Amino acid sequence: MHKPNLASYDVVIAGAGPVGLFLACELRLANLSVVVLEQAEDPGSPLKRLPFGMRGLSAPTIEAFYRRGLLDEVAALQPARSASGGAHWMQQARRPAGHFAGIQFFHDKVDGSKWPYRLPGPAGESMAVDMESLEIVLAARASAIGVEIRRGLGVEDLYQSQEDVTVRAGGETFRGGWLVGCDGGRSTVRKVGGFEFTGTDPEFTGYSIEVDLADPGKLQPGRHYTPTGMYTYVPPGTVAMVDFDAGASHRVQPITLAHVQAVLRRVSGADVALTALKLATTWTDRAYQATTYRKGRVLLAGDAAHIHSPLGGQGLNLGLGDAMNLGWKLASTIRGDAPAGLLDSYFSERQSVGADVLDWSRAQVGLMRPIPSSRALEAIIRDLIDTPDGATYFAERVWGVSLCYDLGGDHPLVGRSAPDFALADGRRLGELLMDGRGLFLDFGAHTPLQTLASRWSDRIVYVATDAKDRLGLSAVLVRPDGVVAWAADAAAPPDLETAAQAASRWFGEGR
Repeated sequence: MHKPNLASYDVVIAGAGPVGLFLACELRLANLSVVVLEQAEDPGSPLKRLPFGMRGLSAPTIEAFYRRGLLDEVAALQPARSASGGAHWMQQARRPAGHFAGIQFFHDKVDGSKWPYRLPGPAGESMAVDMESLEIVLAARASAIGVEIRRGLGVEDLYQSQEDVTVRAGGETFRGGWLVGCDGGRSTVRKVGGFEFTGTDPEFTGYSIEVDLADPGKLQPGRHYTPTGMYTYVPPGTVAMVDFDAGASHRVQPITLAHVQAVLRRVSGADVALTALKLATTWTDRAYQATTYRKGRVLLAGDAAHIHSPLGGQGLNLGLGDAMNLGWKLASTIRGDAPAGLLDSYFSERQSVGADVLDWSRAQVGLMRPIPSSRALEAIIRDLIDTPDGATYFAERVWGVSLCYDLGGDHPLVGRSAPDFALADGRRLGELLMDGRGLFLDFGAHTPLQTLASRWSDRIVYVATDAKDRLGLSAVLVRPDGVVAWAADAAAPPDLETAAQAASRWFGEGR
């Protein structure tokens, strides 16, 4: 590709969905120049609104928004429990906490005492929002802090050299020091960039439809397994269904009323008649992942790096986790103060998280198959998930509270999300991460630790204060993404050597 004399950006991001927008905000915290290119001219879509646009946010996502000062705006997006047209679970007496292949678990069975390093605070474990409103909030934040968002410009081609990446989009050309593909499951960046994408092919075609039924009483409300598939019905006309056809009907022909009616009759076993098809989309359980998230100066995040069925709603959270993990590492690399291997740790940490989510999705498909062995297994899972231990296990996985990166530290808190300590001065730990820097939190005001922390004063905030509940700690070092990099118990003075090693590993050489 010819490279004309162009204005350059530190980073070009393909895709103005939640992942691309949140990543752009992360990069702007480091005062980098960022442009986001989005193929769609209009970000609005009926499929992003209720009921089909409903998404559940997990604990790591909620914490990320809290630590960046976005939580209040995002929390305001939550739909009312009795909202018309909401998800079927919103009408239940018990408070649902999530599901596995449609098998629900409930808050009254979850034992939070099993998680000793979680403290109560503004960021909870789960939250429901709609995609359209979430994108509006993130786009507003991105624009307010100086991100350039260009709509109607889908990436068509790219060329990378050792110094930069040139991107062709919508007839225009852009140059960036780096390019990040956040452009969805059919990512052009991934394809043109030559990333290998491997996984398992679909077993079913899923449908989300809004229809008028001649006789709504012929369908039983709620979620149902049948001898031919599964369907969920929310009166008067919202239906989600799964047809085990190996994905044969996904994006191969227009979705017609006659086709949807035939599939609904086959899956439900009811002689339903549809009088109007208002909205319809299809999806599958295809589960693929890029074998690397980086090739030179091109990176992938979100659905561009991994795709799976929407069962359980973990795709959005997985992508936002990518953005939170990548943003500060890429920014440090661009600033020139990154330690060796920092950017590579993005893939090593997030690839395994993505692989786990893909397997979680595959396991749900196995439970949904319309065969006797799956129905027998379903009965066992239903019994287990309704026990305190079972509900707590599924909550850990679905809510993301069990997330832990293998950072090699001796303390059990290393690699986990930092507890939201309520500090003696009235602040909370989450509030201290809003500017995108790391944090040395010193409960004992140890002078040697303060001296050590001063070596990274441009990258790490040092705070000496007590907390209402220290959880038996004397000090912690927290990465910009809220992950604990080092922790010291109160039983002994902080080990300055291991603290210095942890700081150097994640923040480079100090002064």
